[in-house]
Amino acid sequence: MAVPKRKVSPSRRNMRRSHHALGANSFVEDKDTGELRRPHHIDLKTGIYKGRQVITPKKD
Repeated sequence: MAVPKRKVSPSRRNMRRSHHALGANSFVEDKDTGELRRPHHIDLKTGIYKGRQVITPKKD
């Protein structure tokens, strides 16, 4: 069984994890309503995705 020869120092361990951080969420402005939404997601106010009606819009 493979066993590490030496202990990994905290500095080296943290350098390996430097790419694990989560990035900020991206938002795009909707063309019809002008509100911010996630890209490639349905607009819940209008129910439109890629120019066609996918779901019935929510009523307030």
